[in-house]
Amino acid sequence: MDACVACAVACSHCATECLKEDDVKMMARCIQLDMECAALCRAAAEIMSLGSEYSAHLCRICADACNACAEECEKHAEMGMEHCIKCAEACRQCAETCEQMATAV
Repeated sequence: MDACVACAVACSHCATECLKEDDVKMMARCIQLDMECAALCRAAAEIMSLGSEYSAHLCRICADACNACAEECEKHAEMGMEHCIKCAEACRQCAETCEQMATAV
């Protein structure tokens, strides 16, 4: 759950910072994936906190979203965007943790 919460925060921050970039249109996919990933991470953390039988299913989806978001952020990280660097790191960590959770059940 901690990895999901940390990732949601990193993604929300990244989306906010992307909106401040000079070429916001170039950042559109990053912003969209940030928002989707944050929402799925928050949902996964919440469903896990309930001990839900659906935790593994949601964790698989969350891992997919985290990996997609990380891939997009890594493109911008190459240009030195610090918020994308941190977001990609949080997403990769969350994806790994969620994948472990999904296969543990």
